[in-house]
Amino acid sequence: MTITDNLLFRVLYIDLNKFKYWVESKPELFEEYIGGTGVAIRLLTEECPKNADPLGPENVIVFAIGPLTVVYPLASKTVALFKSPLTGNLGESHAGGRSAMAIRMAGYGAIVIKGASEVPIILDIRRDKVEFHDASALWGMHSTYTVGRIVREKFGIPGFRTIMRIGRAGEKLIRYASVVTETYRHFGRLGLGAVLGSKKIKAIIITGKRNINIANPKEYRELYAEIYNAAVKSPVMKKYHDLGTPANVIPLNEIKALPTRNLTSSYFEGAETISGEYLAEHFLGRRVACAHCPVGCIHLAALREPYEDEPYFYKTKMISYDYELIYSLGSMLGISNSQGLLKLIDEIETEGLDAMSTGVVLAWATEAYHKGLISENETMGLKLTWGDYKTYIKAIKYLIRQPNEFYKTLALGSEAAAKKYGGLDFALSFGGNEMPGYHTGPAAHIGHLLGSRHSHLDMGGYSLDQKLLKTGEQLPPEEIAKRLLSEEEWRQILSSLVVCFFARGIYTPEITAKTLKTLGYNLTEEDLKEIGRKIHREKYKFKIREGFDPHKLRIPERIFETPTSHGKIDKKMFLEIVEHILKLINI
Repeated sequence: MTITDNLLFRVLYIDLNKFKYWVESKPELFEEYIGGTGVAIRLLTEECPKNADPLGPENVIVFAIGPLTVVYPLASKTVALFKSPLTGNLGESHAGGRSAMAIRMAGYGAIVIKGASEVPIILDIRRDKVEFHDASALWGMHSTYTVGRIVREKFGIPGFRTIMRIGRAGEKLIRYASVVTETYRHFGRLGLGAVLGSKKIKAIIITGKRNINIANPKEYRELYAEIYNAAVKSPVMKKYHDLGTPANVIPLNEIKALPTRNLTSSYFEGAETISGEYLAEHFLGRRVACAHCPVGCIHLAALREPYEDEPYFYKTKMISYDYELIYSLGSMLGISNSQGLLKLIDEIETEGLDAMSTGVVLAWATEAYHKGLISENETMGLKLTWGDYKTYIKAIKYLIRQPNEFYKTLALGSEAAAKKYGGLDFALSFGGNEMPGYHTGPAAHIGHLLGSRHSHLDMGGYSLDQKLLKTGEQLPPEEIAKRLLSEEEWRQILSSLVVCFFARGIYTPEITAKTLKTLGYNLTEEDLKEIGRKIHREKYKFKIREGFDPHKLRIPERIFETPTSHGKIDKKMFLEIVEHILKLINI
């Protein structure tokens, strides 16, 4: 191969134990595993020792981008791999914004962070230089918004820049704390915020500015135009631009696939007032986009409220909302008050929590309270009630403070809380990670259970469920297993490029091979599929090395009790599909 950008092969290593850094060029690694997730899982496996404490200095964080970053539309994500404090094995989180562009403009394909600082710090990465700044004054600061503003003002560096930071949730090592980047994007899932908190990293700034050469400029321009036009003219992308992912609220509710009140129902009678259409009509302030994305799917609500001590003076907050937040903090908690939902989202953003895990944890706690498994002694006087957003905001404040054993346990996740207080049958976590917002049928939940990061973005089972509902086709368990695994293997390629999964219909194997050819890679469609399989198996090897046993996974009984659009999930068939997938993976 003749790769035009050799800087993509560079890996920046940062050792916080010694406040040292160095750069290594690893062309063979990037040529074999492409970039992104593929490169990151190899680096994580090499650098993170077996049985490392996820919150100990031995844990490692790997940020990685791909060859399409900055070069092609919608290749806008950064992947982060680490050992998850929530599940105890592989942690993988993706974020948009400007982080991928900044990393590439700084001249790196990946960044590896090892060790832990004894004092709070800001990591300042500028091309070939890394500086370590004292962040003691920012530690304990209430708002992630404020931290971002202060860092921007203090480090107003020219060039392409990203600012990642944690909130108090990360400082308090809440196992599902997130990392905020560019205010409205996140490394949300599986507790990266807690890992940064354990390393005393309050914020990371990455800045760079340079040019990238293209191996085949003419073919590149033609292919770029083809992909760009496909993106801006696609009906799916138009939906994401007009309404964002909240466009899914009404359709999922109509087919009875919207998890409601801790999945005691899959239909929410209050869905209309928290739908994408309603929020766009009444609250939409503006749309923003990730770097190098023509779609602009990020929707910001303008919430206008009076000051407490000045009733005739108003402040306006811009609050990012999407489907997963609406599900987890809306229907899952029985909240139909749109302003209340936005206030709850804002509280989550301020503290730096993952919205999905927080919503599911609070949903479990509400049902446990109603069933008498916990009382006001545990909740510290809070009467957890479906739809009561004000009480949920108070609960989040207690979750951050952790004033008693109950809230300390909630900070470990819904599975840990249910094991201690009861209610495992309705603790909706899969492999330790709280469920996303799809009760579409068996394929969705199998994806949550067996996906390498226990996410709906792994196997795309929600999409298969809906396709089968539309066609009426009845597939045998082995065929469902093959389709789910094939989808996850291909998604390893997309997350190694690194391409936004919203563009998966555009970046087909044929188009993907063409894009790589313009950059000097000689990979066929079959080559790519084989690399995807290899990356997937590497991720599973890491999970199993760290104690993951797919044969002992707990399945919440609630998913078999509440009907989906296909009716109730047949447990026998569900387990058959699981076994077929494990055989295909050869476990």
